[in-house]
Amino acid sequence: MKSYSDSYKNAGVDVTAGYKAVELMKSHIAKTTSKGVLSGIGGFGGLFELDLTGIKNPVLVSGTDGVGTKLKIAFSLDKHDTIGIDCVAMCANDIVCSGAKPLYFLDYIAVGKNVPERVAEIVSGIAQGCIESDCALIGGETAEMPGFYPEDEYDVAGFCVGVVDKSEIIDITTQKAGDVIIAIASSGVHSNGFSLVRKVFSSSDTNMLRHISELSTSLGEALLTPTKIYVKPILNLLSQVKVKSISHITGGGFYENIPRSLPEGLSAKVELSSIEILPIFDLIKSAGNIPLNDMFNTFNMGVGMCVVVDKNDADKALDSLRKSGENAYIIGELYDGEDGIVLC
Repeated sequence: MKSYSDSYKNAGVDVTAGYKAVELMKSHIAKTTSKGVLSGIGGFGGLFELDLTGIKNPVLVSGTDGVGTKLKIAFSLDKHDTIGIDCVAMCANDIVCSGAKPLYFLDYIAVGKNVPERVAEIVSGIAQGCIESDCALIGGETAEMPGFYPEDEYDVAGFCVGVVDKSEIIDITTQKAGDVIIAIASSGVHSNGFSLVRKVFSSSDTNMLRHISELSTSLGEALLTPTKIYVKPILNLLSQVKVKSISHITGGGFYENIPRSLPEGLSAKVELSSIEILPIFDLIKSAGNIPLNDMFNTFNMGVGMCVVVDKNDADKALDSLRKSGENAYIIGELYDGEDGIVLC
């Protein structure tokens, strides 16, 4: 007898829709499979076999996050195929800051109503994010929660697990005054600050579809640009240069994230004139009349990641990142002091 319940369906949960969603997402998940994956989806746990070749003392590194209120833009445009990239990016970019290589990812999707095609669309983005992170999507959960979420809304979260040899964990205490800060460009707003974005711009369909000449696209499309995933260029950089710290510029912007990667006694000086601010941030600032300090305390401003290297390694680091296709450039240096970060 197949699983089916009229009573549960009448209460708002259609289990058969869940089965259909799983069937639709299988092809996307298959694209992420790596040699460590030992189980298919549908079991009670995802199985992954560690390949510890060349790793003497393995340390697992994990990160979890969601997409936040950027989802409201996706709802407005009825566009759901890239939001999963954001979810993976927010987790994978975090764990690579320790020097870890992502291994696998699991997602959690909570919906007001399970529309299989929409769920599969979300998972297609998650799978794409996993491909860009070189990790496997080994499981997940779709929860239909009528009465908790509106029928056309959902939430997406997930977590990523990676591995690094203990001797290769990035040690921020090796930093010293005179080390340089290299910025790696972002693709846009990424996945933080959207509560402020939505206060500045109405999320109505008309407003989101409005073409903005400075952006060469519609406002909604620009805001939905997926978070850039830096895993491959960073891991490549780590194989060539001694990196002393990495900062993922997310919620809290420059003021919160760069100091997180500094040891006691060191501060960061960032040259404002060196930062290649993306047009979307100029638009947000002017439309919302937002002070520059608040912008840098909320958004990435065009810088998705910062890495610190010895000044003698700067050219080699820049060359590596640029060969990986990244727009990388120096924005400042470290100095002795307890100021945290100074933008000047």
